[in-house]
Amino acid sequence: MIPLWIKLAYTLMTVIIIVIYLRKYGPGNLLWFSDIALIVTVPALWLENNFLASMMAVGVLLPETLWNLSYFTRLLTGRRFLGITDYMFEPQRPTYLKILSLFHVPLPLILIWMLAKLGYVESAVIAQSLLILIVLPLSYWFTDPFKNVNWVRGMGGEGYAQTRFSPPVFLGILMIVPLFVVVLPTHFLLLYLFG
Repeated sequence: MIPLWIKLAYTLMTVIIIVIYLRKYGPGNLLWFSDIALIVTVPALWLENNFLASMMAVGVLLPETLWNLSYFTRLLTGRRFLGITDYMFEPQRPTYLKILSLFHVPLPLILIWMLAKLGYVESAVIAQSLLILIVLPLSYWFTDPFKNVNWVRGMGGEGYAQTRFSPPVFLGILMIVPLFVVVLPTHFLLLYLFG
């Protein structure tokens, strides 16, 4: 059902991104949920596996949509929107890294296209919820605090750390809030559209 050229092109793109990100940022960077979705979409494509595609979609479609809105709003109007793509406009960041980060543009489109072709699996919401409960503590314990992977130190960019709550309390809040703000609303939307 999924053309071979799409599988090959997406896989090649992902391999290039992983290799360069590992060299530039280290393995902890691959704990970002968008990077996890980028990687897991490879076997989802090759196996034409709607469970993996559903799991990634329910977790990242909303954040990826916001990333795209933020990026294209600033690119086209010069106005900052949300700030989650500020790094794409930093003059000191190498252009090749900015180009690689544009994987955020096709990723949600590929996931939606796969769900339209293969259907949405309801149990993916449980798997994605468990993934969140595993990845966020790993991001906190095993990544550079300055990089603030998955915003486990505070809702900001690199170097940001919130001070309102103790770190364990903030991490606990961060493990619960996305389930209700991101995962469940996306689940019900995908269930309605592709279930």
